[in-house]
Amino acid sequence: MEMAPCEGELALRPGFKPTPHAAEPLAVTEQLAPGLLVASPSLRCPFFNHTVVLLVDHGGEGSFGFVINKLSPIDFATVVAELELEGKADSFDVPVLQGGPVSPETGWVVFDPREAPEVPDDSILLTDYLAVTASMTMLESIARGHAPKHAMLSLGYSGWGEDQLEDEMREGSWIPVDLGPEILYDVPSEERWERALRQLGIDPARVVGRDVAQA
Repeated sequence: MEMAPCEGELALRPGFKPTPHAAEPLAVTEQLAPGLLVASPSLRCPFFNHTVVLLVDHGGEGSFGFVINKLSPIDFATVVAELELEGKADSFDVPVLQGGPVSPETGWVVFDPREAPEVPDDSILLTDYLAVTASMTMLESIARGHAPKHAMLSLGYSGWGEDQLEDEMREGSWIPVDLGPEILYDVPSEERWERALRQLGIDPARVVGRDVAQA
Protein backbone atom coordinates (compact mmCIF):
# COMPACT_ATOMS: atom_id res chain seq x y z
CA MET A 1 0.00 0.00 0.00
CA GLU A 2 1.98 2.95 -1.22
CA MET A 3 1.40 6.38 0.15
CA ALA A 4 -0.29 8.79 -2.21
CA PRO A 5 1.49 12.04 -3.09
CA CYS A 6 1.13 14.90 -0.64
CA GLU A 7 -2.30 16.42 -1.07
CA GLY A 8 -4.30 19.34 0.25
CA GLU A 9 -7.76 19.26 1.78
CA LEU A 10 -9.76 16.06 1.55
CA ALA A 11 -13.37 16.05 0.39
CA LEU A 12 -16.18 13.61 1.06
CA ARG A 13 -16.97 11.98 -2.26
CA PRO A 14 -20.50 11.06 -3.36
CA GLY A 15 -21.33 7.54 -2.29
CA PHE A 16 -19.06 7.64 0.77
CA LYS A 17 -19.27 4.48 2.81
CA PRO A 18 -17.04 2.60 5.23
CA THR A 19 -14.91 -0.02 3.56
CA PRO A 20 -14.56 -3.24 5.62
CA HIS A 21 -11.03 -4.28 6.45
CA ALA A 22 -9.79 -7.75 5.67
CA ALA A 23 -10.98 -10.25 8.25
CA GLU A 24 -7.62 -11.97 8.80
CA PRO A 25 -5.53 -10.87 11.82
CA LEU A 26 -3.04 -8.09 11.21
CA ALA A 27 0.65 -8.87 11.44
CA VAL A 28 1.66 -6.27 14.01
CA THR A 29 5.24 -5.83 15.20
CA GLU A 30 6.08 -4.79 18.72
CA GLN A 31 8.58 -2.24 17.48
CA LEU A 32 6.25 0.22 15.78
CA ALA A 33 2.63 -0.94 15.76
CA PRO A 34 0.42 -0.32 17.48
CA GLY A 35 2.13 2.95 18.21
CA LEU A 36 2.43 6.59 17.25
CA LEU A 37 4.53 8.24 14.58
CA VAL A 38 5.32 11.90 15.10
CA ALA A 39 6.27 13.98 12.09
CA SER A 40 9.65 15.59 12.55
CA PRO A 41 9.64 19.39 12.24
CA SER A 42 11.85 18.84 9.20
CA LEU A 43 9.05 17.00 7.36
CA ARG A 44 7.75 19.58 4.87
CA CYS A 45 5.05 17.57 3.09
CA PRO A 46 1.96 19.84 3.23
CA PHE A 47 -0.38 17.07 4.34
CA PHE A 48 1.87 15.47 6.95
CA ASN A 49 3.51 18.58 8.36
CA HIS A 50 3.19 18.55 12.19
CA THR A 51 1.03 15.42 12.22
CA VAL A 52 0.73 12.43 14.55
CA VAL A 53 -0.12 9.05 13.01
CA LEU A 54 -1.73 6.19 14.88
CA LEU A 55 0.11 3.26 13.30
CA VAL A 56 -2.24 0.27 13.18
CA ASP A 57 -0.25 -2.22 11.13
CA HIS A 58 3.43 -2.58 10.30
CA GLY A 59 4.75 -5.66 8.57
CA GLY A 60 6.59 -7.08 5.60
CA GLU A 61 4.10 -5.76 3.06
CA GLY A 62 3.94 -2.20 4.38
CA SER A 63 2.35 -0.02 7.03
CA PHE A 64 -1.09 1.40 7.69
CA GLY A 65 -2.46 4.05 10.03
CA PHE A 66 -4.43 7.25 10.59
CA VAL A 67 -3.47 10.86 11.21
CA ILE A 68 -5.08 11.74 14.55
CA ASN A 69 -4.49 15.49 14.82
CA LYS A 70 -5.76 16.89 11.51
CA LEU A 71 -9.42 17.85 11.70
CA SER A 72 -11.50 17.48 8.55
CA PRO A 73 -13.56 20.39 7.21
CA ILE A 74 -16.39 17.84 7.10
CA ASP A 75 -18.26 17.39 10.38
CA PHE A 76 -20.12 14.34 11.60
CA ALA A 77 -23.49 15.87 10.74
CA THR A 78 -22.40 15.97 7.09
CA VAL A 79 -21.39 12.31 7.22
CA VAL A 80 -24.78 11.40 8.73
CA ALA A 81 -26.55 13.35 5.99
CA GLU A 82 -24.45 11.76 3.22
CA LEU A 83 -25.20 8.28 4.53
CA GLU A 84 -28.87 9.12 5.20
CA LEU A 85 -28.62 7.83 8.75
CA GLU A 86 -31.14 8.53 11.47
CA GLY A 87 -29.35 10.67 14.00
CA LYS A 88 -29.57 12.75 17.15
CA ALA A 89 -28.12 16.25 17.09
CA ASP A 90 -26.26 15.74 20.34
CA SER A 91 -24.27 12.87 18.78
CA PHE A 92 -22.71 15.10 16.16
CA ASP A 93 -19.79 16.27 18.29
CA VAL A 94 -17.78 13.18 17.31
CA PRO A 95 -14.56 14.58 15.78
CA VAL A 96 -13.94 13.84 12.11
CA LEU A 97 -10.30 13.61 11.10
CA GLN A 98 -8.37 13.62 7.85
CA GLY A 99 -6.78 10.25 8.41
CA GLY A 100 -4.56 10.40 5.34
CA PRO A 101 -4.41 11.10 1.66
CA VAL A 102 -5.30 7.53 0.65
CA SER A 103 -8.97 6.64 -0.11
CA PRO A 104 -10.59 9.68 1.54
CA GLU A 105 -14.00 8.27 0.61
CA THR A 106 -13.57 5.53 3.22
CA GLY A 107 -14.39 5.91 6.89
CA TRP A 108 -12.87 4.28 9.96
CA VAL A 109 -13.99 4.68 13.57
CA VAL A 110 -11.22 4.74 16.20
CA PHE A 111 -12.72 4.07 19.62
CA ASP A 112 -12.39 2.71 23.14
CA PRO A 113 -14.01 -0.77 23.04
CA ARG A 114 -14.53 -0.76 26.80
CA GLU A 115 -17.15 1.98 26.32
CA ALA A 116 -18.93 0.59 23.27
CA PRO A 117 -22.38 -1.00 23.74
CA GLU A 118 -21.31 -3.52 21.11
CA VAL A 119 -17.96 -4.08 19.41
CA PRO A 120 -18.45 -4.95 15.70
CA ASP A 121 -17.08 -8.30 14.57
CA ASP A 122 -14.77 -6.67 12.03
CA SER A 123 -13.07 -4.50 14.66
CA ILE A 124 -9.28 -4.50 14.89
CA LEU A 125 -8.50 -4.73 18.61
CA LEU A 126 -5.15 -3.05 19.13
CA THR A 127 -5.14 -2.79 22.93
CA ASP A 128 -7.73 -3.12 25.69
CA TYR A 129 -8.48 0.60 25.27
CA LEU A 130 -8.19 0.98 21.49
CA ALA A 131 -9.99 -0.53 18.51
CA VAL A 132 -10.63 0.39 14.88
CA THR A 133 -13.61 -0.56 12.73
CA ALA A 134 -15.07 0.25 9.33
CA SER A 135 -18.47 -1.14 10.34
CA MET A 136 -21.57 0.73 9.22
CA THR A 137 -23.21 -0.62 12.37
CA MET A 138 -20.85 1.45 14.50
CA LEU A 139 -21.62 4.60 12.51
CA GLU A 140 -25.34 3.98 12.87
CA SER A 141 -24.92 3.48 16.61
CA ILE A 142 -22.96 6.72 16.94
CA ALA A 143 -25.54 8.63 14.90
CA ARG A 144 -28.28 7.41 17.27
CA GLY A 145 -26.36 8.77 20.24
CA HIS A 146 -24.71 5.56 21.42
CA ALA A 147 -21.14 6.55 20.72
CA PRO A 148 -18.37 5.45 23.06
CA LYS A 149 -17.23 8.43 25.12
CA HIS A 150 -13.89 8.29 23.30
CA ALA A 151 -14.41 7.90 19.56
CA MET A 152 -13.30 9.64 16.38
CA LEU A 153 -14.03 9.13 12.69
CA SER A 154 -11.13 9.03 10.26
CA LEU A 155 -11.74 9.79 6.59
CA GLY A 156 -9.04 8.10 4.56
CA TYR A 157 -5.83 6.54 5.81
CA SER A 158 -2.05 6.78 5.56
CA GLY A 159 -0.14 3.93 3.95
CA TRP A 160 3.45 3.00 3.23
CA GLY A 161 4.76 0.32 0.90
CA GLU A 162 7.34 -2.31 1.79
CA ASP A 163 10.32 -0.73 3.61
CA GLN A 164 9.04 2.77 2.76
CA LEU A 165 8.38 3.77 6.36
CA GLU A 166 11.78 2.48 7.47
CA ASP A 167 13.44 4.58 4.75
CA GLU A 168 11.54 7.70 5.84
CA MET A 169 12.48 7.09 9.47
CA ARG A 170 16.15 6.75 8.55
CA GLU A 171 15.83 10.10 6.78
CA GLY A 172 14.54 11.58 10.04
CA SER A 173 11.00 12.28 8.80
CA TRP A 174 9.20 10.28 11.52
CA ILE A 175 9.83 9.68 15.21
CA PRO A 176 8.23 6.66 16.93
CA VAL A 177 6.46 7.30 20.24
CA ASP A 178 4.90 4.76 22.60
CA LEU A 179 1.14 4.49 22.41
CA GLY A 180 -0.96 5.48 25.39
CA PRO A 181 -4.61 6.38 26.00
CA GLU A 182 -3.87 9.89 27.26
CA ILE A 183 -2.68 11.37 23.98
CA LEU A 184 -5.55 9.71 22.11
CA TYR A 185 -8.38 10.57 24.45
CA ASP A 186 -7.37 13.34 26.84
CA VAL A 187 -5.28 15.68 24.69
CA PRO A 188 -7.08 18.00 22.23
CA SER A 189 -6.25 17.12 18.62
CA GLU A 190 -4.48 20.43 17.99
CA GLU A 191 -2.08 19.76 20.88
CA ARG A 192 -1.18 16.14 20.12
CA TRP A 193 1.90 16.84 18.00
CA GLU A 194 3.56 18.98 20.67
CA ARG A 195 2.53 16.63 23.47
CA ALA A 196 3.97 13.62 21.64
CA LEU A 197 7.31 15.38 21.14
CA ARG A 198 7.40 16.36 24.80
CA GLN A 199 6.99 12.67 25.71
CA LEU A 200 10.41 12.24 24.12
CA GLY A 201 11.85 15.16 26.03
CA ILE A 202 11.82 17.38 22.94
CA ASP A 203 10.73 21.00 23.25
CA PRO A 204 8.86 21.79 19.99
CA ALA A 205 9.58 25.50 20.36
CA ARG A 206 13.31 24.81 20.16
CA VAL A 207 13.28 22.47 17.17
CA VAL A 208 10.81 24.04 14.77
CA GLY A 209 12.63 24.66 11.53
CA ARG A 210 15.48 22.34 12.49
CA ASP A 211 16.02 18.63 11.98
CA VAL A 212 15.16 16.33 14.85
CA ALA A 213 17.52 13.46 15.54
CA GLN A 214 15.97 10.05 15.08
CA ALA A 215 14.77 8.59 18.38
